Amino acid sequence: MKKSVYLLGLILALVSCAQETAEVSNSTAIENSNLEELNAQKTSYTQQIEELTTKLETVNTAIATLGGSEKRALITAFATETSLFEHNIEVQANIKTRQNVLMYPEFTGRLIKLYVSEGQSVKKGALLAVIDDAGIQDQLEQMKLQLELAKTTFERTQRLWEQQIGSEMMFLEAQTRYKAAQKQVDQMRQQLAKTKIYAPFNGIIDEIPARLGSNLVPGMTPILRIVNLKSMYAEADVPETYLTNIIKGSKATVTIPVVNQIQTTAIQQTGNFITPSNRTFRVEAALENPDNLIKPNLNARLSVVDYTNPEAIMVPLRVIRENASGSTYVFVLTQPEPDNGYTTEKRIVELGKSKQELIEVLTGLSQGDLIVDEGVSTLVEDQKVKRILE
Repeated sequence: MKKSVYLLGLILALVSCAQETAEVSNSTAIENSNLEELNAQKTSYTQQIEELTTKLETVNTAIATLGGSEKRALITAFATETSLFEHNIEVQANIKTRQNVLMYPEFTGRLIKLYVSEGQSVKKGALLAVIDDAGIQDQLEQMKLQLELAKTTFERTQRLWEQQIGSEMMFLEAQTRYKAAQKQVDQMRQQLAKTKIYAPFNGIIDEIPARLGSNLVPGMTPILRIVNLKSMYAEADVPETYLTNIIKGSKATVTIPVVNQIQTTAIQQTGNFITPSNRTFRVEAALENPDNLIKPNLNARLSVVDYTNPEAIMVPLRVIRENASGSTYVFVLTQPEPDNGYTTEKRIVELGKSKQELIEVLTGLSQGDLIVDEGVSTLVEDQKVKRILE
């Protein structure tokens, strides 16, 4: 440092002497109006200026080398860290329940009894409604009497046959009549059972379209709808490109805007069929509905985790740059110096999936690397910079 100061002082002394000599010579030349002397002095001054400029640059370099006031670009930087990264896809979903049944009659007749009302909770197996049997009950009673007679006849004929009394034909005929009477009674009981409507599961009577006294036609005139709101799920169609990434057990989140609910859940079922029209497959995610606010056919958004990296290096998208060949890179700080001085290095990186304003770096970076953030847009490789600590 002392050597630099001495050199600077010597240059200033030379400049001072040169200025004094030049002023005297210049005054004489101007007074004598001698053009040749003026041109000679101009050439001399130019040479002196060039020599002094070269010496000044040498001094500046020496000052910078010794830690003087070298001008550096100011930047900020952050150290890379590994963290859990989960990438999600989001699709539209529809809320459904498997226990949502609009019940139709299996027997043609008039609705004569309703044992429930809309909004009523019922248990599985509860009697809900009765249809006029149109005399089936009476026919069943007659068939039961015929069955008793056929049974008695068969039993007597069987005892006689065992004692080798009577013909085999008589025994077989009695047996056939008895079995035919049994089948007729069973069929009539099945017909009569169709006149009564029972709850297929625990649920709530949502609506009753039918009215007492109305004529019901099987498969055409509905009687009532029963819904169980405890077995809800979100159903969505997912593009086939995610077929191998989304499986049973994948983490999921269901957002239902109407009821202002967000539920963390998991995929409970994936479809085995690709819809040709839109190239999608079906997924289901279970939902909790303790207060019965969630209803079938509500719109929802289903977010599913399709990729997980437990030790991912994530960087902001704003620090990523691209060169002329299409390769992506970031600026990394190397060669640390005193007073937060560094040198920039252009590091080529391979990028993965992104989430919000962050993107995953697959290769090119290690944990603890210093990545240039603010000021990156004006940098070049091997540039001297100064890091501002935030």
